[in-house]
Amino acid sequence: MRIIINENRSAGTVNRNIYGHFSEHLGRCVYEGLWVGEDSPIPNVKGLRSDVVNALKELRVPVLRWPGGCFADTYHWRDGVGPVSERKTIVNTNWGGVTEDNRFGTHEFMELCRQLGCEAYFSGNVGSGTVQEFSDWVEYCNMPGVSPMADLRRANGREEPFNVKYWGIGNEAWGCGGNMRAEKYADTCRQFSTYLRNYDRDHKIYKIASGANVDDYEWTRKVAEIAGFAIDAVSLHYYTVPHDDWEHKGPATGFTREEYYATLKKTLRMKELVTEHGRILRKADRRGRLGLVVDEWGTWYDVEPGTNPGFLYQQNTMRDALVAALNLNIFNNHCDTVVMANIAQTVNVLQSMVLTDGPRMLLTPTYHVFKLYRGHQGARELETYAETKLVSCGDWAVPNIHVSASENADGKVLLTVVNLSDAESAPVEVLSDVIGAKSAVTGTLLTGQSGAYNTFDEPETVKPAAMSGIQSEKGRFTAVLPPCSVAAFEIGRE
Repeated sequence: MRIIINENRSAGTVNRNIYGHFSEHLGRCVYEGLWVGEDSPIPNVKGLRSDVVNALKELRVPVLRWPGGCFADTYHWRDGVGPVSERKTIVNTNWGGVTEDNRFGTHEFMELCRQLGCEAYFSGNVGSGTVQEFSDWVEYCNMPGVSPMADLRRANGREEPFNVKYWGIGNEAWGCGGNMRAEKYADTCRQFSTYLRNYDRDHKIYKIASGANVDDYEWTRKVAEIAGFAIDAVSLHYYTVPHDDWEHKGPATGFTREEYYATLKKTLRMKELVTEHGRILRKADRRGRLGLVVDEWGTWYDVEPGTNPGFLYQQNTMRDALVAALNLNIFNNHCDTVVMANIAQTVNVLQSMVLTDGPRMLLTPTYHVFKLYRGHQGARELETYAETKLVSCGDWAVPNIHVSASENADGKVLLTVVNLSDAESAPVEVLSDVIGAKSAVTGTLLTGQSGAYNTFDEPETVKPAAMSGIQSEKGRFTAVLPPCSVAAFEIGRE
């Protein structure tokens, strides 16, 4: 199979924020996953568990979305600031009906972002909140001078503003965020946006409208046309679900070959969605200012047996690794459209980076993909072409390989290749002028049976390893990808 890298054509720079993450108050994502409290025997810094933070830092997380999700439109930010002993206890009516005491709020989340070295992306409450409440939150976070909200922030222990850049104006307004019609939401978005002000000319905020569910192109069109002048981007949500029946989505492990190929086929639909929603945004905004933010994506299966169905806890296999790699390749290749993406979710929920069990933590196959791909962040996308053949089971057929490539500021090229076949190896011949006679070509490989996954007793069943057998010469190199694998090739300049 030939792969061609064309360094003469590029869709632009791969926005670092494409490699963003999502942390919702859902199940054990925040509590137990990210936050354990300062009095916990689990090692932590200011209540944030050190093993998870250190693992995420290895991914160079660029941006983290919080506090939801559906939770965002029931969240009132004042409940989560001030002395912990005085914070209001609430019921998480969206996810499991559990109570929480708001120990983790704005200041704690911003401390998490500080430890990770990432930007914060806040989803504001439009569904059950008010314009005043949302406006006050922006002022609380970003006002450097004297004002009621800035004074409250200082009283709560933070002198300098947090300078939060990214603000989502509601979440899933078509569903859990208010069950609105597109026209109603677009007008509401315009109203809320008016009062989300910049308080510092050097720290302008970036406003993201609540966008479509999957292929609701009419929602995107109406929001862009009616509210486009008042926002910077529109979001999109798309989850990969093996079966169309949401009551029986399919298992995370022990799945059939047909479910494996159905999952990959449905993942590849992301290209169509990004292309069509992007086309609508460009038509509505001829200046090309509106970006597309895919701020919820990933796999969604039936929960693990014996766990709270409202906690959305699922295992993570090599199948999930391929789903992550395919999506990231698509986002890279459409970096002229996608300005941010946030996989759902960071810890213990849906397609997680890490799973925890008390003091124990493991890295998932999806985590390893994000680490293999981190070199794409901020790099110049390069046009690629892959010669493929179809592999299939039942009615589900997919191309056997999928690729993306980029060049960083030092001239190094990163080529990421997925072998979707669960049974056949893929010999590849990579052709490009970037490969010199003395170019060093190295590769790292993540592979295993499609259903392989890591457990707390065997946490390294699936992990990356250096590739062998790479043969290179001027203008080309060859390698063989085993079945069900993700490879990252780094090509150095002479």
